Amino acid sequence: MRLWLALGAVHGFVAVGAGALGAHAPGLDEAAQGWVRTGALYQAIHALALLAIAASAERRATLRLAFAGLAFFAGGVAFSGGLYARAFLGLDMGPVVPAGGMAFLAGWTLVFLAAFGRR
Repeated sequence: MRLWLALGAVHGFVAVGAGALGAHAPGLDEAAQGWVRTGALYQAIHALALLAIAASAERRATLRLAFAGLAFFAGGVAFSGGLYARAFLGLDMGPVVPAGGMAFLAGWTLVFLAAFGRR
């Protein structure tokens, strides 16, 4: 439970910080601000998902939920991090951003399967 709580807090912190920086950083064009907004939104959503996994960890501990949490965290690093790198540093992260999106989708699939799986 502590791991998911901590990872959710990290994602939430970074999402708020990046969103604020993206809104107030001098020199960011509209496209870069859009990338930051998208990254922060997705990261914030998945921070809440990690907190939900933390809340359900004691009642419904499953391997699927554990892997969902890892997928959400990895997705946040790859998807949101790739968008932040593009916006703030001008780095094209290539397939990293879509891979992060796929990790998000895998996490949600695992949450769905955990809802119907055995403990």
